[in-house]
Amino acid sequence: MIETSNPAERESLLKSARRVVIKLGTNTVAGSQGELSNERVRPIAKSIAELMREGRQAVLVSSGAVGLGRGWLGLHPSRLADLVTKQACAAVGQSLLMNAYKDLFSEWDIKVAQVLLTEDDFTNWRRYSNLRQTMEKLLGFGVLPIVNENDTVSTAELESTTPSGPRTPVFSDNDRLAALVMSGMEADALVLMTNVDGLLRTIGSDGGSAHNVIPLVEQITPELKRLAAGPSENGRGGMRTKLEAAEIAMNCGGIAVIANGQRPHVLDRIFAGEKIGTAFLPSTRMRGKRRWIAYAAGVRGRVVVDAGAYRAITERKASLLASGIVRVESHFAPMDVVSILDAEGREFARGIAKCASEDAEQAARRKKSAGASASPVLVTRDNIVLLQRP
Repeated sequence: MIETSNPAERESLLKSARRVVIKLGTNTVAGSQGELSNERVRPIAKSIAELMREGRQAVLVSSGAVGLGRGWLGLHPSRLADLVTKQACAAVGQSLLMNAYKDLFSEWDIKVAQVLLTEDDFTNWRRYSNLRQTMEKLLGFGVLPIVNENDTVSTAELESTTPSGPRTPVFSDNDRLAALVMSGMEADALVLMTNVDGLLRTIGSDGGSAHNVIPLVEQITPELKRLAAGPSENGRGGMRTKLEAAEIAMNCGGIAVIANGQRPHVLDRIFAGEKIGTAFLPSTRMRGKRRWIAYAAGVRGRVVVDAGAYRAITERKASLLASGIVRVESHFAPMDVVSILDAEGREFARGIAKCASEDAEQAARRKKSAGASASPVLVTRDNIVLLQRP
């Protein structure tokens, strides 16, 4: 079951949402020549101002810096194949983007703040906590934080949207960044603006081009993931990353909406509870550090566990003991977040390690050779988060 027949829940959640995160994609912000699309952005800014006048708190996550920088510098799009050129365009375009937002929101007496983030602002618990405190203060001042990745110094988003190697990026696009901001700020709603009307399904059995919008989703299924396309022509995300962002929002107890940012009064209609775009209803609510472990923390190590440890963790919510470790696949230090895999190599949980990987391996060897009854704890039950299985 991927659709729900309860539209009243959608309406109620969106009408009552007090803290919202709104993400604008490159295709909404920038025109075809690398200019700011004032025709599309100004109505959205006006709607955000209206939401804030109603007493809601808003955070804007905005793409577009690279595109605006390219247009300002007069570069052909083919020049963006070079990473350093992209970073230079981001440095130029970010100031243009913020200046445009400052002028736009000043029409409604709203002050804006620039918040440029890198992966370290999420993967480090202390920096993650500091970020949240700063954002809370800005919202308390009635300021609109405008968030983007710091592309000038960070390459996580610019390099690729496909993870490679042993390390998985915390975010590789602004869709996931927006979801992580929503998670960290415990926002009620996440709205992802794009250039299509929502998550689409093909109509008919002849494989034609007719599509309709899936209005409500209560569970992310393999079928839905197959419907999601790859990156768009000008942006770096696409429907696949929006689906991933929506899933984070659902698991954090919030509602997410994917909608066409080019539709008239789209934000007003969304938060009035109107049936527009695709809404993803809340499923569970992880809190505090558990959300951080599941989504924001950088995974620094991998351990494979035996069947007994798997059952203890998944069925009895037990701690991970060194005796349950089959092997350590990559090294980690104390307090690093580790990925916990079953015997088939599938990740089913994450947790914060109490000791370094070398100590864990030694403890596991001693346990197996000595046959002692006691075994050191690698990850305590309070620091383990179970992940959804595919």
